[in-house]
Parts: sequence; C-alpha cells; structure tokens
Amino acid sequence: MITTNIKSAVPTRRKGRPLSFDREAALHQAMLLFWRHGYEATSLNDLTSALGVTPPSIYAVFGDKKRLFLEAVGRYLSGPVTSESIISEAPNAREAARDLLQASAQGFTGTDTPAGCLLASSAISCSDAANDVKEELAAIRRRIEARLRDKISSSVNAGLMPANSNAEALAGLTMAVIQGMSTLARDGATRKKLLQVVDAAMQAWPEVQNGE
Repeated sequence: MITTNIKSAVPTRRKGRPLSFDREAALHQAMLLFWRHGYEATSLNDLTSALGVTPPSIYAVFGDKKRLFLEAVGRYLSGPVTSESIISEAPNAREAARDLLQASAQGFTGTDTPAGCLLASSAISCSDAANDVKEELAAIRRRIEARLRDKISSSVNAGLMPANSNAEALAGLTMAVIQGMSTLARDGATRKKLLQVVDAAMQAWPEVQNGE
C-alpha cells in the first residue's frame, strides 16, 4: 500500500555496531523479509542471516525487532509518491481513489519485491501476542482512509460529487479493495488482473460533476 511517509530518527552509534554496517542496506533487507514473511514469522535468525550481522548489532542499531519492523514499514511507505501525496494532489476524490488503487496494483506486483502489501501481510499474520504491532498497522490504514474520506467530503462540498455521496462507504470500499488486491497478488494474480479489479471497483463511484 502506498501511504504516508514515516521517518524514524537514526540512533547514535552504540557499542556493538560494526564499523562496516550499512544501516540503509540492512533496513532494506529487513523490509523485504518482513514483506515476504510477515512480522511474527520473520525470526531474529532470519534477520541476522539476511543482514549479515549478529543479534547485538541489530539491538545496537535498531533497538529491538519491533522497532526494526516499524522502521522497515517507514521505508516501505516512503518515497516520492505516497498515499498522502496521491490524495492531496488529485483534483477530486474519484481520481484520488483510482490513483490509490492503481498505485497499489502496481506496487503489489513489482518484479523486484515480494507480492502483496507489507502492511496487510504483517497484520494478518500477527497473533494476540503482537497486538501492539497490529494496532500500529491498523492506525496507518485508518489515517489513509480518513484522508480519502475528507477528500470525498471536500469534493461533495465543491459540487464535484453528488450531495448524497456516502464518504464513509466509498472510503471503506477503497481500503477493502486494496486489502483484497494484496491477497490476490500473494495468491499469484497478475498486474493486469489487479488493474481490471480497479476498473470494476471504480464503477461504484459516482462520476465527477462540473462543480457548478
């Protein structure tokens, strides 16, 4: 899912951090592991093997597995195009929703990254023991939905959408389709199929009006 850009402060160097440690490269590898396997299924063993470091080095640089995961989520969400920029820059809510869905379809089917959405796969695989992580991920999704809901309300007020447009339902539908496309992608769906799903989902949206 393309969402808000979350930045984490880089901790100061502490004892146990190797001089050759490439923090950004390590964070990228951790992101791919969590994306592929989910939060709980990614073990400290998996992380140390992929990052080529010892557990003390991970603790020295990132603090613990949860903080490493949240930084990996931040990396996943960052970039020149985020859900925040997509929604804010779209001329109306309908185009914002379409662009969110299309960006998700593309992001979930990248050739150099795992299929699906890191947020969705990690949340689904979290047990009750990781409820705090699950809630962090849910909060991110709620913020995206709230932004889209506000965009819908603004479009209605501007006369770009019918007055009876249900902002809550349309924003919820968009988030549900994004979640569903993540599952389809992990099951092997192609980008072409996901984009067809986007086209079908957009049929539920009212057409843009002239605003007059």
